[in-house]
Amino acid sequence: MSPVGLVQIVAENLRALRKGAEVSQEVLARKARVSVSYVSMLERGERTPSLDTLETLAKALRVSPLYLLQERAPGGRMERGR
Repeated sequence: MSPVGLVQIVAENLRALRKGAEVSQEVLARKARVSVSYVSMLERGERTPSLDTLETLAKALRVSPLYLLQERAPGGRMERGR
């Protein structure tokens, strides 16, 4: 697996978690008190969330903030040694 930047890792994890929870961008935005367009930009890797926002998004998705930062292998498993 080629190295992926942290912004892209967060984007992929956020999108996967949201879809896995069957939550719309609108619902996540409301729970995290951010705009829908911001959630969309985060999921596309166009914006970088502050630590406070990362924590708020994680709480809204009921995961640890660290979960959003960890690179995953194909299939959703965490990479070893990371």
